[in-house]
Amino acid sequence: QVQLVESGGGLVQPGESLRLSCAASGRTFSSYLMGWFRQAPGKEREFVARITPGGTYTYYSNSVKGRFTISRDNAKNTVDLQLISLKPEDTAVYYCAARLGSAYATSKNDYPYWGQGTQVTVSS
Repeated sequence: QVQLVESGGGLVQPGESLRLSCAASGRTFSSYLMGWFRQAPGKEREFVARITPGGTYTYYSNSVKGRFTISRDNAKNTVDLQLISLKPEDTAVYYCAARLGSAYATSKNDYPYWGQGTQVTVSS
């Protein structure tokens, strides 16, 4: 099993940046596909980005491609999400998720392990 704790959320103005971090417990972090999801009020939880266990391959939703960057440090058991050029529609609770193995997955139902979430609010 893996336990996940997100941090780094906050209130920013449109156009500004944030860096979210997810710290994972366990000695097999490098075996997990890691993903970021978000959930806005009244909406379904949606896929944002994922990164393969070794960090070689990344994939993004169309709504964040070019603005968000996912990365991981397997020596530190962390996965980060860099958010730039933030828009009000990026406002949501952002969740880190983990799935054992390298199978590509973009559905929330494919990830059994979740953090508690961190709030990102983009508002002027």
